[in-house]
Amino acid sequence: MTKAELVEDVARAAELTKKDAERLVEIVFESIIDTLNQGEKIELRGFGSFRVRERGARRGRNPKTGDPVDIPAKRVPYFKPGKELKELINEDENGAGEAVEARPTEPPEPEARGESNGEGAPFESGEAEGEKTPPLM
Repeated sequence: MTKAELVEDVARAAELTKKDAERLVEIVFESIIDTLNQGEKIELRGFGSFRVRERGARRGRNPKTGDPVDIPAKRVPYFKPGKELKELINEDENGAGEAVEARPTEPPEPEARGESNGEGAPFESGEAEGEKTPPLM
């Protein structure tokens, strides 16, 4: 879904003009961004939470030349879906409301997934896969 499609859905559902719906969507986005910039987290029950995570400075490599490159520290937005959102996404296709259970499987070792700590070595035991921070936008 694009932002324009979101605006159309909001306009239709709230019986607003597209211009008013677009401003409403902009206000929501601005509020989320401003709150995250202040270092606060946003928790929307049943949907999820937004947080800012700190990524420390590290040393990387230029993939083309192999030369070392200093990567500065930065802050990145992170979204964690809530339990209800996860359940809604995983409902069966009949809409019966029951989540489809997947069989638990053992994830492959970090080397097999091609993951590393940025220095060519696999993640250490203290660094869980869930602690990686995917960018929000």
